[in-house]
Amino acid sequence: MWYQIFKSKKAFSSAVLFLLISACNSPFTQVKEAAVEPEQAVISEAPQRESTWEQAYGEAQDSQENELGEIAPENEIIPEAQITAEPITDLWQRIRQGYGIEQAQLHNKTQQQLSWFVKHPDYMARVVERARPYLHHIVTEIEQRNMPLEIALLPVVESGFQPFAYSHGRAAGLWQFIPGTGKVYGLDQNWWYDGRRDVIESTRAALDYLEKLHRDFGDWQLALAAYNCGEGTVGRAIRRNKKAGKDTDFWSLDLPKETSAYVPKLMAVAHLIKQPDQYNLSLSPIDNAPYLAIVETGSQIDLALAAKLADSTSDEIYKLNPGFNRWATRPAGPHRLVVPLEKAETFKQALAALPAEDRVQWTRHKIKSGESLGVIAQNYKTTTAIIKQANSLSNNKIRAGRHLLIPVASGKASDYSHTVSQRLASKQNSPRKGTKKTHTVRAGDTWWDLANAYKVNVNKLASWNGKAPGDTLQLGQKLVIWTKGKTTSSKNVRTVNYKIRNGDSLWKISQKFNVSIAQVREWNGLSDRTLLKPGQNLTLYVDVTQQHGSI
Repeated sequence: MWYQIFKSKKAFSSAVLFLLISACNSPFTQVKEAAVEPEQAVISEAPQRESTWEQAYGEAQDSQENELGEIAPENEIIPEAQITAEPITDLWQRIRQGYGIEQAQLHNKTQQQLSWFVKHPDYMARVVERARPYLHHIVTEIEQRNMPLEIALLPVVESGFQPFAYSHGRAAGLWQFIPGTGKVYGLDQNWWYDGRRDVIESTRAALDYLEKLHRDFGDWQLALAAYNCGEGTVGRAIRRNKKAGKDTDFWSLDLPKETSAYVPKLMAVAHLIKQPDQYNLSLSPIDNAPYLAIVETGSQIDLALAAKLADSTSDEIYKLNPGFNRWATRPAGPHRLVVPLEKAETFKQALAALPAEDRVQWTRHKIKSGESLGVIAQNYKTTTAIIKQANSLSNNKIRAGRHLLIPVASGKASDYSHTVSQRLASKQNSPRKGTKKTHTVRAGDTWWDLANAYKVNVNKLASWNGKAPGDTLQLGQKLVIWTKGKTTSSKNVRTVNYKIRNGDSLWKISQKFNVSIAQVREWNGLSDRTLLKPGQNLTLYVDVTQQHGSI
């Protein structure tokens, strides 16, 4: 009996299993687009045989079709339009995302520069604070040109983001333009104004120049090198390497020492900004929002007055407009002023309510007997050209008893802390090591003979006085000199005009007059390849107390 029951159950199980297998092989689930049901459709069903489903499960299959949503493959790229990116609030992150100069791995020279920056976090902190007012504008200008945002960090290398920086090579401003290159790229330089320090204009010029260099060399690192030492120097280095069968990338070129460190410095700064946490650098955030606004003034304006109208300070106005040398904007224009964005509307409204004739203060000067335009201009700290322009004078002739209108500053000297004269006074009065002396420039004085006389470095001497060795000295100009121990009086330095003779060399001449070969070259603009010719004249500045014979 048990055997029969077992046998019948076994047969039943086999039948069910067969039906299930058949059902699995039958496409009972269909995946297709949902059909639109016609309104009031009448469906008449004909008698049908039991389906495999009914045979297996004992009930009719659900007539509702399955509707499966599309499943995105694992590696499918979702269109950008469907991604809602979080806004970038930190300007540093925006800069990182805009990097475009390839740097697969850090070069040894970059590592060396990186080590210095890592060891000097205080320096980086100061640079960040100095960059804060300018960086957003620079980043925006670079992005509009589709240039790599590492370039926004170039002022860190050039000037430490100091708008009043001035090098011994006569380079000025955030981007360190020398006078000649500045003029080529449209940066005016005159008594009132120096476009090399104008943040807006110098940024435009620097990017113009860098774009040109990138077109020339087709490589950003070579373009940056040329920005530092000139396209001619880089071009010659490339030609030398090609002739020798060597690579012509930046790292393979034989370039001046300063340039060889220049590009690695920028690469090091970019790497440090990209990964500050890796080097325990606390990088203060900078808002990814405009800081500056450019306001058209329509006429010349006193900068201390402008600060009041903008509810700002003279110090802030000068730092945002470092191109202005004096107490007012330049008379000839263009007439515009950079102010903090948050104060722009206040400034515009106050400016609109102030007539143009009240934006600069004038004084009426009665000409005294014996006075000249030069003396009057010096007394009022202005120029003869400005006085002539203000009074419609065609020449320098003036008569005693008549009056001149002269533009003058409305505020105190302290209200114009960043004019040329105030910056010079601050520099000359800064305490330093050694004994402070004052020298009044006389006819024939040069930076070199004064440096020799006082036994100081010529670059330091010029820097103490806010100048470069290539700047011209003016008669009566007061120079500050910091000395260590005994010095040679400038009265003992004599200018010698030496005519080259047969058999002369720079070494023989330097030994004869107890000067260095480098000094002879510098005094006469000679390169290391210049050939001396008999009869050629050289100018030498010699200390008569150091000579063994007559000169």
